[in-house]
Amino acid sequence: MINIYTDGAAQGNPGPGGYGVILEYKGHRKELSEGFRNTTNNRMELMAVIKGLEALTKNGLNVTIFSDSKYVVDAVEKGWLEGWQRTGFKKKKNVDLWKRFIPLQQKHNVRFRWVKGHAGHPENERCDRLAVAAANSPGLKPDQGYEEEN
Repeated sequence: MINIYTDGAAQGNPGPGGYGVILEYKGHRKELSEGFRNTTNNRMELMAVIKGLEALTKNGLNVTIFSDSKYVVDAVEKGWLEGWQRTGFKKKKNVDLWKRFIPLQQKHNVRFRWVKGHAGHPENERCDRLAVAAANSPGLKPDQGYEEEN
């Protein structure tokens, strides 16, 4: 079982943003983060999940993703994403990221667990610190998908 903890942050929403990810597997731990100059909180929450899944080197793994994003967790767990796909993502935001997420999810047995943000969950708090630090780092690159959509 691989645990992936994720969080995203945007200052101003839209504004500078970043994501933080922690991957845990058999006692090993890896942290990932990156910042963007203009993005949204929802994009960074979803980007964190994508980057966590992209970091996996084998297919067919049992993965639990812990996120404080109702947007991401509910979209998958409540089947909203399937409905959005059926309608061609009509009038939906972050289509580029959802289309990037779908094949990654299909490579593994993925389940989501919602955790309350800013409630003392150690890994969620660490991911938040990673995301905020990334958003505040110098030389932020553009979030191409956000800039093209807006």
